Amino acid sequence: MKGDLFAPKVPDEVASRRPLADRLRPKSLAEVTGQEHLTGADGVLQRMIASGSLGSMIFWGPPGTGKTTVARLLSGETGLAFEQISAIFSGVADLKKVFETARMRRMEGRQTLLFVDEIHRFNRAQQDSFLPVMEDGTVILVGATTENPSFELNAALLSRARVLTFGPHDERSLRELLTRAEQVEARPLPLDDDARASLIRMADGDGRAVLTLAEEVWRAARDGEIFDTAGLTQIVQRRAPVYDKGQDGHYNLISALHKSVRGSDPDAALYYLCRMFDAGEDPLYLGRRLVRMAVEDIGLADPQALVVCNAAKDAYDYLGSPEGELALAQACVYLATAPKSNAVYTAYKAAMRAAKENGSLLPPKHILNAPTKLMKGEGYGDGYRYDHDGPDAFSGQNYFPEKMGRQVYYDPPERGFERDIRKRLDWWSKLRKERGEP
Repeated sequence: MKGDLFAPKVPDEVASRRPLADRLRPKSLAEVTGQEHLTGADGVLQRMIASGSLGSMIFWGPPGTGKTTVARLLSGETGLAFEQISAIFSGVADLKKVFETARMRRMEGRQTLLFVDEIHRFNRAQQDSFLPVMEDGTVILVGATTENPSFELNAALLSRARVLTFGPHDERSLRELLTRAEQVEARPLPLDDDARASLIRMADGDGRAVLTLAEEVWRAARDGEIFDTAGLTQIVQRRAPVYDKGQDGHYNLISALHKSVRGSDPDAALYYLCRMFDAGEDPLYLGRRLVRMAVEDIGLADPQALVVCNAAKDAYDYLGSPEGELALAQACVYLATAPKSNAVYTAYKAAMRAAKENGSLLPPKHILNAPTKLMKGEGYGDGYRYDHDGPDAFSGQNYFPEKMGRQVYYDPPERGFERDIRKRLDWWSKLRKERGEP
């Protein structure tokens, strides 16, 4: 599908029926709001244009941040022919057609900017088809994606394109968009200050969304009517938070929740937990993640943490939603306020490394069973001391393979219940030395 910045003028009565977001589309990069790090006077794209050298790029960012608009403006400001396709509706045949058109155009001395929307939806083979035309200069590729390019795009494609990140609109840029909308509509938005702030929050950083919501408000308002927050909520209902349970939004929030628990901030942990509840995350997934936090970040500093988390998961299973969420919230607060220790987690990783690195070493013979005469003859079980028969129910013998010698993986801190464990380990170490054990 071709785009033309210099298309014939649309009659005013038709233009007025176009969506507000389309009517407010910037005519130059300087008019783009919210992405000044890219489009501002000292932005990356302006520097590229000034240098006269435009390379292939991947625009990565959430919906409604101007990726398509900026690609169109780039073609206009550099004199490149603009071709646009969508990975949702296009296949191999469409790509071949676009590439052939670009080759013919190149023979005439004009280069093509190929904008590919939702480029991450192309499979690996389709992504590879871009490589030859990028390398020989047939097209300058500008791909747009809402997903993390590191996960969704081929390494070969990424190595030939620069990734530019589009951030969500902040409050300032969304307010600026509303001001422009009022100028185009030649009338104020019928909202009081609190409702206007609420509408901006509902947009969730999406410029297209804030303009769509504003249109809904204008359509609903009667002459002289001004909506407060309650009225706004009733009119537009509520726009669902931007959250994809399988992609970046999901991983960003679960990371924030985990790190807030680890950082002993129950308020932040509760906030992110509720963000995920509100976005429709499976509560049992969150229950499993809380169990993980209990064993990774609290460990034996508070052995009850794992018990509490498993009980919360069972409570949710029993109660269902919405009552069961409170049990998960309680577990979340418990974890955030518990003493922290990753000593078992660290010890486990160290022991696993040792298990992989040292191969199949035989345990010392004195702790091996000897069910046959042959094994007894080989010395299996010789010299084993039954700990319960010794003083303090502790023999202090070495249990590691002889070629390894005694190792230390678990090093509990002086926090929580692990203070007591630390005392026991120090006492047993002292007894070993007194008894001359290695």
